[in-house]
Formats: sequence, C-alpha cells, structure tokens
Amino acid sequence: MRIGEFIVSKKTIVLTGGGTAGHVSLNEAIIPALQEAGYSVHYIGSRNGIEKELITKNFPEIPYHSISSGKLRRYFSLKNFTDPFRVLAGIGQAYAVLKKAKPSIVFSKGGFVSVPVVIAAKLSNIPVVIHESDVTPGLANKLAQPFASHIFTVFQETLNYLPKNKATCTGSVVREQLFKGNKLRGLKLCQFAPGKPVLLVMGGSLGSVVLNDAIRSNLSKLLENFNIIHLCGKGNMDPQLSDIKGYKQFEYVTKELPDLISASDFVVSRAGSNSIFEFLALQKPMLLIPLSSAKSRGDQILNAKLFKNQGFAEVLEEEQLTKETFMEALQTLIQKKDAILGAMSKAERPKTPKEMVELILQYEK
Repeated sequence: MRIGEFIVSKKTIVLTGGGTAGHVSLNEAIIPALQEAGYSVHYIGSRNGIEKELITKNFPEIPYHSISSGKLRRYFSLKNFTDPFRVLAGIGQAYAVLKKAKPSIVFSKGGFVSVPVVIAAKLSNIPVVIHESDVTPGLANKLAQPFASHIFTVFQETLNYLPKNKATCTGSVVREQLFKGNKLRGLKLCQFAPGKPVLLVMGGSLGSVVLNDAIRSNLSKLLENFNIIHLCGKGNMDPQLSDIKGYKQFEYVTKELPDLISASDFVVSRAGSNSIFEFLALQKPMLLIPLSSAKSRGDQILNAKLFKNQGFAEVLEEEQLTKETFMEALQTLIQKKDAILGAMSKAERPKTPKEMVELILQYEK
C-alpha cells in the first residue's frame, strides 16, 4: 500500500469524494478505465472515511492522500465554528498534493472532503469536473459549483438547479463488474439451496437501523417464502441469528456484491442514487425505503419518487414503516414484479465507465 506517494507521469488525474460508499463507487468504476487510458491516478480523501478503506483496499497501487475536512451542516452545532478551520487546512493540504502530482484535471464525486480539493484545484488553475448523483445537488456540490469547469448529473431534473452553461445530464454509470455476477456463486456463498426466491436487503454502507428492524421483526414470516441476504452495516450483525437457515448476514461486501445481487430476485433498499441505478441496470425489482427528511435533506425521497413514477420500484416512506406496512409493501412489490421488469427493460442503458471517462477528459487542460 502506498499512501501519500507521488509518481508523476505525462498524464495524471486526481479523484476525490467520500463520506459514504455512494461518493466513492463511481470513482471505483472509472479507475480501471482511466488506467487503461494511460493515466496515473491519485486519490484525495479524508483520514478516516470509508473512501480510504475502499480505495486503499481495492486499488493498492493508487497513491492515497489524506487531508483534513470539516463536516458541512445545515443545523446548529458548536463544531460549525471550528470545522471551517479544518476546511482551510484541507485546502492547503490539497494544494500541496496538486502542486506535486501536477494533474491535468480533477474529478469530484462530492462529499465533504471534496470541497477543499475543488477549491485548491481552482487556485491551482486545474480544471474540475463534478458529478452529482441525486435529483437536487448536495451541500458539498453546491459549494463547489462556482469552482467547476463542468457538472455532470444522473437525473435530467437536476439540470434545473444548476447553471445551464456548464451542466450536462449523462445518466447513470454502472460498474462493469456488477454485470459479471454469478447466481450459483452467490447462492453457495450464502449456503442457500435453489428453490425459494432471494430477497436482498441493503441499508447503505453504514447500515440502516429501521431496515434492519423491519427485516428481523418479520424474519420468521419472511423465511416462509424467501431466502434472505441481509447487508446490515458495520457493527450491526446479530450473532443470535447467525445460524438460522435461509438467512445470511453481512456487515458490508465489496467483491462479493455482484454474485449476491445476481442471486437475488427482489431488493429492499434505501434510495441512494448509485445503488438504485445499479438495481435498475441489473433489473432487480425493488422496494425503496428512503431516508426520511428528518434525517436528511430529502434527496432519497426525491430519488425514490422518480423511480416509482417511472415504474421501476415500489416506495414505502420511513414515517409509514411498521412491521405490518413493510409486509404489505413487499407483497405489492411481488404482485407488480412483471410490470416493474417490463418498465426496467425499456429504461435507458447506463453509461460505461469508459464512456464516462471520455466525457470527463474533454475538460482537461
């Protein structure tokens, strides 16, 4: 593992983004395409965020540079008075990395850590391309917009919130390895016998207490009709349920994910943009339980509503979630399976990582 090294080549790109797996997955998808195109890739992220774990584990050959980053909050907190100094420190640290790495372009996937990097790139006269996955831009990307050369979006509706002269909707980008999943490998990994349909439950990289509770409170009833793969988040496994036949828990998976999705017939998930577009591309009928507006800025609610309106998913609001409403919503999903698959089959195909890389590199200096 090489962290903080500098290997300067003729063509270098710096990637940034972090805080959640959703702010890293696109970067993970395009790294192989960038390397194939002959680029030296550097990554700037936080010291302790999930981006450091994912990048250094999956791409140990890529120099990873840690910087200071403060959280950007819409609510009152005493840390709001100290975190701006962390952001300023991060700008200085990112500037030093950029000065040594000499990239021809910076690509930002968002998240708090990306803001100092984008500002440092602007100060260094390096073009910046930003990617926004949700319907409305997140706070980090809102702050970064003035410093960007161009902004790509997943949803057409997002263009309404961005400067018209520097924003383009590209649609989704899906990691190529997800299409290489093997159903039998996934079933074997979970020790499931073929026969029952498989329900995959994903609460995001950090897990979801409400999703975990909804599954476990209905577990005996669910197991009558499903085998269940439960990605419950770090520290959220229940050891008392580890020996139940037909129920397999994981904290978090990376390389196993394509096989687990391939083995699945239905998905219960939060409504983060990257995940739901992956399920769409792989044609997995989904029940979305978006993060409530009380816990977020409401981006997942908008994502989920758009998917429901297009016939790709059923939606159950977190505020309406009970043991009973969960089972009712799941039953509706099963009943509408054929209609959902029909709508999914007509959806626009996602961009390949190679196509996305070509779009990004249009803006390098």
